[in-house]
Amino acid sequence: MAGPMADEMPEPPGDQALGPGQAPRGEGQVPVIAARGVTKHFGSVQALRGVDLDIYAGEVVGLVGDNGAGKSTLVNILSGGLQPNSGTIFVDGQRVSFSSSLEARRLGIETVYQDLSLAPDLSVWANIFLGREQTVKGPLRLVGWLDRKAMAASAEADLERTRIKIGSVGSPAGRLSGGQRQAIAVGRAVAWGSRVLLMDEPTAALGVEQQERVGELVSSVASQGVPVLLISHNLPQIHRLCDRVVVLFRGQVVANLRPAECHVDDIVSWITGAALGARRSA
Repeated sequence: MAGPMADEMPEPPGDQALGPGQAPRGEGQVPVIAARGVTKHFGSVQALRGVDLDIYAGEVVGLVGDNGAGKSTLVNILSGGLQPNSGTIFVDGQRVSFSSSLEARRLGIETVYQDLSLAPDLSVWANIFLGREQTVKGPLRLVGWLDRKAMAASAEADLERTRIKIGSVGSPAGRLSGGQRQAIAVGRAVAWGSRVLLMDEPTAALGVEQQERVGELVSSVASQGVPVLLISHNLPQIHRLCDRVVVLFRGQVVANLRPAECHVDDIVSWITGAALGARRSA
Protein backbone atom coordinates (compact mmCIF):
# COMPACT_ATOMS: atom_id res chain seq x y z
CA MET A 1 0.00 0.00 0.00
CA ALA A 2 1.38 3.43 -0.92
CA GLY A 3 1.76 5.90 1.87
CA PRO A 4 4.16 7.76 4.14
CA MET A 5 6.19 5.90 6.73
CA ALA A 6 8.33 7.11 9.59
CA ASP A 7 11.68 6.47 7.90
CA GLU A 8 13.68 9.57 7.02
CA MET A 9 15.28 9.73 3.60
CA PRO A 10 19.05 9.20 3.83
CA GLU A 11 21.50 11.26 1.80
CA PRO A 12 23.01 9.48 -1.22
CA PRO A 13 26.58 8.28 -0.77
CA GLY A 14 29.29 10.81 -1.56
CA ASP A 15 30.63 8.92 -4.58
CA GLN A 16 27.30 8.71 -6.36
CA ALA A 17 28.14 11.61 -8.69
CA LEU A 18 31.22 10.79 -10.73
CA GLY A 19 33.12 12.39 -13.54
CA PRO A 20 33.48 15.96 -14.77
CA GLY A 21 30.82 18.51 -13.92
CA GLN A 22 29.18 16.45 -11.21
CA ALA A 23 25.78 17.81 -10.31
CA PRO A 24 24.82 19.39 -7.00
CA ARG A 25 22.43 17.38 -4.86
CA GLY A 26 19.94 20.16 -4.36
CA GLU A 27 21.16 20.97 -0.86
CA GLY A 28 18.33 22.39 1.23
CA GLN A 29 15.67 20.86 -1.02
CA VAL A 30 13.63 17.68 -0.72
CA PRO A 31 13.51 15.58 -3.91
CA VAL A 32 10.08 15.13 -5.42
CA ILE A 33 10.97 11.47 -5.91
CA ALA A 34 14.09 9.62 -4.79
CA ALA A 35 15.53 6.11 -4.79
CA ARG A 36 17.96 4.74 -2.22
CA GLY A 37 19.83 1.48 -2.64
CA VAL A 38 17.37 0.04 -5.14
CA THR A 39 18.18 -3.43 -6.45
CA LYS A 40 16.28 -5.70 -8.81
CA HIS A 41 17.11 -9.09 -10.21
CA PHE A 42 15.31 -11.42 -12.59
CA GLY A 43 16.55 -14.86 -11.69
CA SER A 44 20.32 -14.76 -12.07
CA VAL A 45 20.23 -11.46 -13.99
CA GLN A 46 21.01 -8.45 -11.77
CA ALA A 47 19.21 -5.53 -13.45
CA LEU A 48 19.83 -2.88 -10.77
CA ARG A 49 22.60 -2.76 -8.19
CA GLY A 50 22.04 -0.30 -5.35
CA VAL A 51 20.74 2.64 -7.39
CA ASP A 52 20.45 6.06 -5.75
CA LEU A 53 18.56 8.79 -7.60
CA ASP A 54 17.13 12.22 -6.72
CA ILE A 55 14.75 14.24 -8.90
CA TYR A 56 13.89 17.80 -7.86
CA ALA A 57 10.97 20.07 -8.72
CA GLY A 58 11.11 21.72 -12.13
CA GLU A 59 14.19 19.91 -13.43
CA VAL A 60 14.61 17.63 -16.43
CA VAL A 61 16.82 14.64 -15.69
CA GLY A 62 18.09 12.46 -18.51
CA LEU A 63 18.50 8.76 -17.72
CA VAL A 64 20.84 7.13 -20.22
CA GLY A 65 22.73 3.90 -20.64
CA ASP A 66 23.33 1.10 -23.11
CA ASN A 67 20.69 -1.56 -23.78
CA GLY A 68 20.32 -3.69 -20.66
CA ALA A 69 21.75 -1.03 -18.33
CA GLY A 70 18.56 -1.04 -16.24
CA LYS A 71 16.86 2.18 -17.37
CA SER A 72 13.38 0.80 -18.03
CA THR A 73 13.57 -1.41 -14.95
CA LEU A 74 14.22 1.65 -12.79
CA VAL A 75 11.36 3.58 -14.38
CA ASN A 76 9.02 0.63 -13.85
CA ILE A 77 9.98 0.56 -10.17
CA LEU A 78 9.49 4.31 -9.74
CA SER A 79 6.08 4.05 -11.44
CA GLY A 80 4.90 1.05 -9.41
CA GLY A 81 5.00 -1.45 -12.28
CA LEU A 82 7.73 -3.48 -10.57
CA GLN A 83 8.70 -3.93 -6.94
CA PRO A 84 12.41 -3.77 -6.04
CA ASN A 85 14.11 -6.69 -4.32
CA SER A 86 15.63 -4.20 -1.89
CA GLY A 87 15.93 -0.47 -1.45
CA THR A 88 13.45 2.32 -0.83
CA ILE A 89 11.46 4.88 -2.83
CA PHE A 90 10.65 8.28 -1.33
CA VAL A 91 8.05 10.80 -2.54
CA ASP A 92 8.37 14.31 -1.11
CA GLY A 93 10.71 12.90 1.52
CA GLN A 94 8.25 10.23 2.70
CA ARG A 95 8.92 6.54 2.25
CA VAL A 96 6.43 4.80 -0.06
CA SER A 97 5.84 1.25 -1.25
CA PHE A 98 3.87 0.67 -4.43
CA SER A 99 2.13 -2.61 -5.13
CA SER A 100 0.77 -1.37 -8.48
CA SER A 101 1.04 1.44 -11.01
CA LEU A 102 -2.36 2.69 -9.85
CA GLU A 103 -0.97 3.45 -6.41
CA ALA A 104 1.87 5.45 -7.95
CA ARG A 105 -0.56 7.36 -10.14
CA ARG A 106 -2.64 8.24 -7.10
CA LEU A 107 0.44 10.01 -5.74
CA GLY A 108 0.85 11.96 -8.97
CA ILE A 109 3.51 9.82 -10.69
CA GLU A 110 2.66 9.43 -14.37
CA THR A 111 4.56 7.53 -17.04
CA VAL A 112 4.61 7.96 -20.82
CA TYR A 113 5.87 4.89 -22.66
CA GLN A 114 6.99 4.53 -26.26
CA ASP A 115 3.72 2.83 -27.27
CA LEU A 116 1.76 5.74 -25.66
CA SER A 117 -1.07 3.40 -24.55
CA LEU A 118 -3.73 5.30 -26.49
CA ALA A 119 -7.02 3.96 -27.85
CA PRO A 120 -6.94 5.01 -31.54
CA ASP A 121 -10.70 4.73 -32.06
CA LEU A 122 -11.56 6.94 -29.12
CA SER A 123 -11.61 10.74 -29.26
CA VAL A 124 -8.80 12.87 -27.91
CA TRP A 125 -10.77 13.86 -24.81
CA ALA A 126 -11.83 10.26 -24.17
CA ASN A 127 -8.17 9.21 -24.19
CA ILE A 128 -7.30 11.94 -21.72
CA PHE A 129 -9.96 10.65 -19.31
CA LEU A 130 -9.63 6.95 -20.10
CA GLY A 131 -10.17 5.08 -16.84
CA ARG A 132 -10.97 8.33 -15.00
CA GLU A 133 -14.24 9.30 -16.62
CA GLN A 134 -16.34 12.04 -15.04
CA THR A 135 -20.07 11.62 -14.51
CA VAL A 136 -22.75 14.31 -14.46
CA LYS A 137 -24.20 15.65 -11.24
CA GLY A 138 -27.68 14.77 -10.12
CA PRO A 139 -29.75 11.61 -10.51
CA LEU A 140 -28.10 10.57 -13.79
CA ARG A 141 -24.83 10.18 -11.92
CA LEU A 142 -26.25 7.06 -10.29
CA VAL A 143 -26.48 5.34 -13.66
CA GLY A 144 -23.01 6.44 -14.76
CA TRP A 145 -24.04 9.13 -17.23
CA LEU A 146 -20.81 10.68 -18.54
CA ASP A 147 -20.24 14.43 -18.51
CA ARG A 148 -18.78 14.58 -22.02
CA LYS A 149 -18.96 18.35 -22.28
CA ALA A 150 -16.97 18.91 -19.07
CA MET A 151 -14.36 16.30 -20.01
CA ALA A 152 -13.92 17.78 -23.50
CA ALA A 153 -13.44 21.29 -22.07
CA SER A 154 -10.98 20.05 -19.46
CA ALA A 155 -9.03 18.03 -22.04
CA GLU A 156 -8.76 21.08 -24.30
CA ALA A 157 -7.34 23.12 -21.41
CA ASP A 158 -4.87 20.36 -20.52
CA LEU A 159 -3.64 20.11 -24.10
CA GLU A 160 -3.18 23.87 -24.35
CA ARG A 161 -0.51 23.47 -21.68
CA THR A 162 1.49 21.23 -24.04
CA ARG A 163 1.70 24.07 -26.63
CA ILE A 164 1.06 21.66 -29.50
CA LYS A 165 -2.03 22.22 -31.65
CA ILE A 166 -4.26 19.16 -31.75
CA GLY A 167 -7.31 20.58 -33.49
CA SER A 168 -10.62 19.23 -32.26
CA VAL A 169 -10.53 17.20 -29.05
CA GLY A 170 -13.41 15.26 -30.56
CA SER A 171 -11.20 13.79 -33.32
CA PRO A 172 -10.21 10.11 -33.06
CA ALA A 173 -6.66 9.77 -31.77
CA GLY A 174 -5.77 7.36 -34.58
CA ARG A 175 -6.15 10.10 -37.19
CA LEU A 176 -3.49 12.34 -35.65
CA SER A 177 0.22 12.56 -36.37
CA GLY A 178 2.80 10.86 -34.19
CA GLY A 179 3.74 14.14 -32.54
CA GLN A 180 0.11 14.98 -31.82
CA ARG A 181 -0.50 11.54 -30.30
CA GLN A 182 2.57 12.08 -28.16
CA ALA A 183 1.07 15.39 -27.04
CA ILE A 184 -2.10 13.56 -26.00
CA ALA A 185 -0.10 11.07 -23.93
CA VAL A 186 1.93 13.86 -22.32
CA GLY A 187 -1.15 16.04 -21.82
CA ARG A 188 -2.90 13.15 -20.08
CA ALA A 189 0.13 12.54 -17.88
CA VAL A 190 0.44 16.23 -17.00
CA ALA A 191 -3.28 16.45 -16.25
CA TRP A 192 -3.06 13.64 -13.71
CA GLY A 193 0.62 13.71 -12.72
CA SER A 194 0.85 16.42 -10.11
CA ARG A 195 4.33 15.41 -8.89
CA VAL A 196 6.54 13.84 -11.55
CA LEU A 197 6.49 12.73 -15.18
CA LEU A 198 8.49 9.69 -16.29
CA MET A 199 9.11 9.30 -20.04
CA ASP A 200 10.53 6.05 -21.42
CA GLU A 201 11.84 6.51 -24.99
CA PRO A 202 9.03 8.89 -26.01
CA THR A 203 10.69 9.90 -29.31
CA ALA A 204 11.94 6.50 -30.51
CA ALA A 205 9.30 6.14 -33.24
CA LEU A 206 9.12 9.81 -34.24
CA GLY A 207 10.71 11.84 -37.00
CA VAL A 208 13.13 14.70 -36.41
CA GLU A 209 10.50 17.46 -36.41
CA GLN A 210 8.19 15.51 -34.10
CA GLN A 211 11.11 14.79 -31.76
CA GLU A 212 11.63 18.54 -31.48
CA ARG A 213 7.95 18.97 -30.59
CA VAL A 214 8.29 16.42 -27.81
CA GLY A 215 11.33 18.33 -26.58
CA GLU A 216 9.17 21.43 -26.38
CA LEU A 217 6.63 19.45 -24.39
CA VAL A 218 9.26 18.36 -21.90
CA SER A 219 10.46 21.93 -21.39
CA SER A 220 6.88 23.15 -21.02
CA VAL A 221 6.11 20.56 -18.34
CA ALA A 222 9.26 21.37 -16.37
CA SER A 223 8.53 25.10 -16.55
CA GLN A 224 5.33 24.39 -14.62
CA GLY A 225 7.35 22.89 -11.77
CA VAL A 226 6.71 19.25 -12.66
CA PRO A 227 10.02 17.36 -12.87
CA VAL A 228 10.65 15.06 -15.81
CA LEU A 229 12.77 11.90 -15.93
CA LEU A 230 13.57 11.31 -19.59
CA ILE A 231 14.96 8.08 -21.04
CA SER A 232 16.24 8.49 -24.59
CA HIS A 233 18.96 7.33 -26.95
CA ASN A 234 18.85 10.76 -28.62
CA LEU A 235 21.92 12.07 -26.79
CA PRO A 236 22.07 15.49 -28.50
CA GLN A 237 18.49 16.12 -27.39
CA ILE A 238 19.26 14.83 -23.89
CA HIS A 239 22.27 17.14 -23.74
CA ARG A 240 20.21 20.10 -24.91
CA LEU A 241 17.09 19.56 -22.77
CA CYS A 242 18.32 18.19 -19.48
CA ASP A 243 19.54 19.92 -16.36
CA ARG A 244 21.30 16.71 -15.33
CA VAL A 245 22.20 13.42 -17.00
CA VAL A 246 22.33 10.25 -14.91
CA VAL A 247 24.22 7.36 -16.51
CA LEU A 248 23.48 3.73 -15.71
CA PHE A 249 26.14 1.12 -16.48
CA ARG A 250 25.37 -2.53 -15.78
CA GLY A 251 22.69 -1.62 -13.29
CA GLN A 252 24.68 1.00 -11.38
CA VAL A 253 24.74 4.81 -11.41
CA VAL A 254 28.23 5.70 -12.62
CA ALA A 255 27.82 9.37 -13.50
CA ASN A 256 25.61 12.32 -12.62
CA LEU A 257 26.54 15.09 -15.05
CA ARG A 258 25.61 18.66 -15.86
CA PRO A 259 25.34 19.07 -19.65
CA ALA A 260 26.49 22.68 -19.33
CA GLU A 261 29.87 21.37 -18.20
CA CYS A 262 30.34 18.37 -20.48
CA HIS A 263 29.90 17.32 -24.11
CA VAL A 264 27.87 14.57 -25.76
CA ASP A 265 31.10 12.62 -26.24
CA ASP A 266 31.64 12.67 -22.48
CA ILE A 267 28.19 11.16 -21.96
CA VAL A 268 28.99 8.48 -24.53
CA SER A 269 32.21 7.59 -22.72
CA TRP A 270 30.31 6.98 -19.51
CA ILE A 271 27.62 4.94 -21.30
CA THR A 272 30.24 2.65 -22.84
CA GLY A 273 32.23 2.39 -19.61
CA ALA A 274 35.35 3.98 -21.13
CA ALA A 275 35.26 6.90 -18.68
CA LEU A 276 34.75 4.53 -15.78
CA GLY A 277 37.77 2.50 -16.81
CA ALA A 278 39.87 5.63 -17.20
CA ARG A 279 38.85 6.83 -13.75
CA ARG A 280 39.80 3.51 -12.13
CA SER A 281 43.18 3.44 -13.83
CA ALA A 282 43.98 7.07 -12.94
